[in-house]
Parts: sequence; C-alpha cells; structure tokens
Amino acid sequence: MAYMAAHGLKRARPAELVAGTLSVITARMDYLPAGTPPHWQGIEFERMRRPQVGVVSLYARGRDYHKVLRGRLQQLAERIASEFGPFRYRVFTDSAPVLETELAVRSGQGWRGKHTLVLNREAGSMFFLGEIFVDVALPVTPPQPAHCGNCRACIDVCPTQAIVAPYQLDARRCISYLTIEHAGPIPIEFRPLLGNRIYGCDDCQLVCPWNKYVQRSALPDFDQRDGFAGSQLADLFAWSEAEFLRRTEGSPIRRIGHERWLRNLAVALGNALRAGRDPDMVRTLAARAEHPSTLVREHVAWALTFSQPPA
Repeated sequence: MAYMAAHGLKRARPAELVAGTLSVITARMDYLPAGTPPHWQGIEFERMRRPQVGVVSLYARGRDYHKVLRGRLQQLAERIASEFGPFRYRVFTDSAPVLETELAVRSGQGWRGKHTLVLNREAGSMFFLGEIFVDVALPVTPPQPAHCGNCRACIDVCPTQAIVAPYQLDARRCISYLTIEHAGPIPIEFRPLLGNRIYGCDDCQLVCPWNKYVQRSALPDFDQRDGFAGSQLADLFAWSEAEFLRRTEGSPIRRIGHERWLRNLAVALGNALRAGRDPDMVRTLAARAEHPSTLVREHVAWALTFSQPPA
C-alpha cells in the first residue's frame, strides 16, 4: 500500500513519527459481539457455503473501530495524566503508518501467528490494536513466546493462498485487501475465489485453534448491525447510494464507498450464478449493466457471463 511505503522508516522509528517519543503503550480491544453464540466458527463457515448470502468480516458488522478505540485510548491517556501528571502523547489505531503488530508483539500482547496477526493465549486473535506514543520512559514489558508449533491451518485454509509462507502475507492476493483497500478491478483469477465474501475475510482466524479462547466484547458498539450478516446478495446489491450511506453510517464499510460495494457484490453474484443460475439474480445484475461507473459495469458484465447455460 503506497501510504505505508511513503513514510519509509518512520513506521519502525516512533520518535521520527512523533518527536520526543520514548515509550509506546499498546492496547487491544476484543470485537466479537457479546451475543455471539457458541460454535460461531462453524456458523460462519456454513454461511460461506450459501452462495446467495453476503458475508461481511466479523469486525465490520458493528461500529467503526477507529472511532471506538481511539476515543478510549484518549480517555486512558487523560486518566494517566490525571494520576501521574501531564505528559505529551499521541494515540493511534490503524490511523498512521505504525507497525502495530510488531509493537504489540514486542510489548507482550501476544505472538505473531503464521497468518501474520497477533495471537494471545487468552483471547485468540479477534481484537483490535491501538497505541499511545508517550514522552516518558516506561519499563519494558517482555514479549511472549510463540505457540503455533507445527500448525498450518491458516495457511491451508486461505482461499487465494495469500499466506505464501509462515509469517509472510502477499497482500495482493488477500481477500481483505482486494475487497477493502484495492480501488481498481479485482483480478479475474481471484474473482471465483472470493465466493460470497463482500467485505473482508475471516477464514484464517475462523480455523485457528487459539480462537476457541476468543473473548466477547463488552461494548454494544460492536453488536451486529442489521443487514451485515446473512443478507441476500440481491438485496444488498439493490441499495442505492443514499441507502448505502444511511446503512453504513458510523460503520467501517462506508470507507470503500458505494462503487466498490457494488463491485464486490457483483463478483459475489457472479459466483452465486456459477453455483446455480437464478433469474432473480440475473435481473438484479442486469439492472446495473449500464451503471455510470466503468468499474461497476465491468464486474457486472463478468458476473452476467454466468447467466446462460454453458453451450
């Protein structure tokens, strides 16, 4: 991602990003909704076997974590200042070119799993990371040992084989990158592999044995919003831009915009048609065939190639 490269070594040198930084306080926040049932991994995998249903990554089904975690980090910093006196600080949560995973690992939040995410023995990996850069020298928390052993479940389950080796991720192949960060056309070779994933991908976390210890969030902010789990692809594709903006207000999904939302859904609808032709899906796609966006038209046209029986 260009914004990461543009900041060069500032990513690895906190004092160059925020002058005067002597220590970094790291934090994590669980995001699995409080009402998540037991055996939730199986429920999510079953949802991916229903091609007509849209799948949104678990972290994105509630409120935008940037706002929630940043606000709570700010409160924490203010509370520290009230107890120990004023100090200079700056809070981050996926909001700057900060090597969050490396900072979390070095500060003892967990170890880096083979899928490159941070794993914790008591909380799995379903949590957000945040940091407070401070101008105070603090005692260093020792890192934790790794506990992945010979397990390679996350590597084997990845639909696009984006985990090219243990601890190495090729973002250009990652479904989360392709459906969220990537702004252009989704490469044709990856479209069938997206299945019905329309925003992000959780496969490597769903299969991880350590996520049997995952913690539920105590915050209602991360409760699941209506429409982001189990909704029909055709219904989601029919959202106007105004409806998209209304339904995604305060949600991380809004960041991709309506155009990319339709792009992702068109791919999922095409994959659903590959699994079984449905006249309603064909009509839904055809209604966007002349969309003003070249990006949307291209993906709709691709999806519609599966609307006719093979010759």
